[in-house]
Parts: sequence; C-alpha cells; structure tokens
Amino acid sequence: MMRPATRLTIAVTLPLLLSGSWPACVVTEDRDRPAVAAPGSPNKLESWPAASPDKLPRWRGFNLLEKFTAGSDRRPFLEEDFRLIAQLGFNFVRLPMDYRCWIKGQDWEQFDEEALRQIDQAVAWGKQYRIHVCLNFHRAPGYTVAQPPEKTSLWQDADTQRVCANHWALFARRYKGIPSARLSFNLMNEPANVKLATYAAVVRLLVEAIRREDPERLVIADGLEYGSVPVPELRALHVAQATRGYSPFELTHYKASWAGGERFALPAWPKPLAPGGVLLGPGRKEESQPLVINGPFAATTQLRLHVLTVSDRATLHVEGDGKEIWQREFRCGPAKGEWKEVRYRSEWKIYQNLFDKDYLVKVPAGVRQVRMRITAGDWLEVGAVGMRTDRPGADEAVLSLNTRWGAKILPLRYAPGAAGGPFLDLPEQDRDWLWKTCVVPWKELESRGTGVMVGEWGAYNKTPHDVMLHWAEDSLANWQKAGWGWALWNFRGSFGILDSDRADVRYEDFAGHKLDRKFLQLLQRY
Repeated sequence: MMRPATRLTIAVTLPLLLSGSWPACVVTEDRDRPAVAAPGSPNKLESWPAASPDKLPRWRGFNLLEKFTAGSDRRPFLEEDFRLIAQLGFNFVRLPMDYRCWIKGQDWEQFDEEALRQIDQAVAWGKQYRIHVCLNFHRAPGYTVAQPPEKTSLWQDADTQRVCANHWALFARRYKGIPSARLSFNLMNEPANVKLATYAAVVRLLVEAIRREDPERLVIADGLEYGSVPVPELRALHVAQATRGYSPFELTHYKASWAGGERFALPAWPKPLAPGGVLLGPGRKEESQPLVINGPFAATTQLRLHVLTVSDRATLHVEGDGKEIWQREFRCGPAKGEWKEVRYRSEWKIYQNLFDKDYLVKVPAGVRQVRMRITAGDWLEVGAVGMRTDRPGADEAVLSLNTRWGAKILPLRYAPGAAGGPFLDLPEQDRDWLWKTCVVPWKELESRGTGVMVGEWGAYNKTPHDVMLHWAEDSLANWQKAGWGWALWNFRGSFGILDSDRADVRYEDFAGHKLDRKFLQLLQRY
C-alpha cells in the first residue's frame, strides 16, 4: 500500500550531477513540506499533485524519446526539453526506454553506469522543473512491440522474467525515497498477443520485485491489446493503468509505414464509421462474416473492390440475391505477380502479399442485395468499395473500410440520390463515439478504484492538420471530462508540437525549433 504520510526525497545538487560523481542514493527526509520551485523554473505551484494507484492526477505532457530505441549514440535526455515543457505550462514526461540502452554490450545482466546516470539526470530535471517523470520499458527483456523481436519471451521464459524483474528492482533501489508524486514506473509498453492470466502473473512478478526495494513506488500497467483494453484483474496488485489515444487508428497512423498506414484512406473527422473490411475464410466459422450491401440497385451498377493484403490464398465470391455474379481466386507467392509487394511471414511460413489493386464487378439492375464472402482459403482485406451506376454522368460513391483486425463488419445500404446518401444508416465517428468506445470501459475500471491516464496519444504528421486538430480537440475534451491526464507522443518530432515536419502547417520560430502554434494552443486549453 502507498503511505502518503511521510515522504523521502533524494538530495542531489546540479553540480554533483554534472561532475559525474553520483552516489547510489543520498536520502534526506521531507515530511510533507511544500515543495519550492527550483530557481529559474517557470512553474509556480507550491506542491506536487498527490498520486496514488487509486487516483492519478490530471497530468499533461509528452513522451521524450532519447532512449526509445538502442542506438550507437545512446543519447542523453535534454534539459532544454524539460525547461520548454515547463515554460509552456505542462507538468509530465513519460520516458519510453529500451533496456539495451543501459546494459553493457549484449549482456543484459551487466549495467552501464554512465547510461543510468543519464536517466538519473532526467529524474533530477523533473524535480528542478516540477515535472512528473514516468519511466517506461518500451522494450523490456523478453518483450517489445517494435522490431526486431526479442530472442526470448517474457511471457513464457522463467529466466527472462527473472532478468526483467531485476531491471525494475535496479531502478526501484536507485530511486527509493523519491515521492510517487514526482516519479512513477510504467512496467511495459502496450502488451498484446498474450493471455490475460499470463499478463497478470508477469505484472505481479515485476510489481513484487519493485516493492521489495521500494514499497511506496507508484506503478502503472498498460492495458491489454496495445493498451486499449482495461484489466480489472490487476486491481489486487494496487497498480494504476494506462490507456491509449490512437483511435481511430486509420486516422492517427495514416501513411505511417511501421503500422501499415500506407494502406489507409485519406482520413476525415468526424466521419461515418467505416465497417470492417477483413473477410475471413470458412475455417474461421465463428468470426467469418460476409460483407453485405443492400439496395435495391435500380440501374446496372459497377462495384469496385479495392483489395489490399491477401493471406496465402483466398477465393472471393460475390452474389446478387443469392446468385453468383463474380468470383476470383487470389493466391500469393514469391515470384512477380499481380500484387504490389511480396510479404513473407516466417512465423507461419506463408506469403501475405499486398495487392493494393482494384477489381470490378457488374451488379445487374434489379438486384436487391449484394453479398461478398470468402468461400475457400484464409483471408483478405477490402480497403474500400466504390459504386457507380451506368447512368450518364454518374459519379462514383466511395466508402473506405476498416482493415484493422477485429473491426465489426456492418451491412451497408446503398441509395444513390437519397438525402444523406449514398451510403445510409452508418453510425458516425465523432466525440460521442470516442467517449463510448474509448472512455466508458475505462471509467468503469476507474469506478472500482483504479487510477487511469492516457500514456500515449497523437496523430502522425501525414494526417491532414485540420483533421488532426478537430479529432484532437474531441479526444482532449473527453479526457478533461473524464478527469484523466495524458502524454502526447511526442514533444519534438512527427507527432509533436515542435519540429513535426507537417507539409500543411505554417510554423513559427521558437527557441530554435519550428512550433505548431495552433496545436500548442489547443493542448494548453485542455
């Protein structure tokens, strides 16, 4: 349990930090005296917001990426970032880190003291500039969402679990006594493809390792399925939880190559909710659903199907009122073919090639319903459907589909010329949709006594700026209503307010950087 009555702080002077002479832990008592802002800090608050697993403050800030991935330079964090973040009115940084940054060579049980001192320095700057620091293992021993994958599994290998627990114990010893109002630990980044019971067991192991060294440390665990699903089963461990603000993914990661975003249609906000476009084969009976378009089709209509990824092989069958009107077998392979890109999946020993190609189907006049399904093979993605009648001058109506795995396939109603057409009865993605899908499940978790925050959010720089701003305001308004804090990914860079390199922004010179003033002002309002 967290006991707030007595706090301990590490007393470290800036000259001592810069000298490189860094004690393992110099502790002095701080019995709840109001903290005093460091000289030169623009933050005038006299106390740090209380933070506990049951209730997190409404922190607002950014992710800083200097140790996000191991590189040859092993970059230190920058004091300028802390100074500017505080100057602009924010009070939180999350440090997503790769454990390979603080080990010696390839030995994950030997620690590089110089790299650890760079993290110490970031924690000290947090105190100086009155910014809460949250340490996160973006790549933990045995687990990552990035490339390359780890050689062993944190979920399955006992020795890997021991090593990961030792890494967290190291940080717990190093920072014992620093109040949780100033420093928290975020165990691992966006766990996915793991069973709930397995995840809970590993979290328990890591939390126990931390609390053996520092019983007071605030621990935050990300939700499952890349941080999107709350985990009530962790309540007994007395940890807070973090969600994500990357919904809809097709908007936030438009043209993001590492996330398959080059397949996504140009985003808009708000917009009709795109039905799922992943058609599964008959081998997945419980999940397999047809894509249905209801008419009636008064005139002969050209149906355009934009096929994206095909897994191994798939036979796409199109019916009009139960009668076959088109069929095609898609079969992947290593040689040159009708696909745009060859993609071999070694874990399954199959090809999942990107076709990125249109296929045309003629729908006869009078048909009342078109049904598309996979009759043989694995699966394929339909990224968009286009409909054009054969009447002179008719325009094509286009609807993008959601190719994220698990997106619900909804029946479409095609009504060219109708008010509100040509695709009717689709729910809309808007602020209310974000609240229901992304906030409500986590508010239920919070109501049971678990603190919640948004550990990452933002939109990549290829998303149109005006679309991003409208979506961001709806997200921020919801989190303000929920009482949650948040951390934008990132401060400087393609998701950030500085040096984001957007093609459609008029930047302002600021402290040697290019500032997105509109985005900054939006963040400052929330």
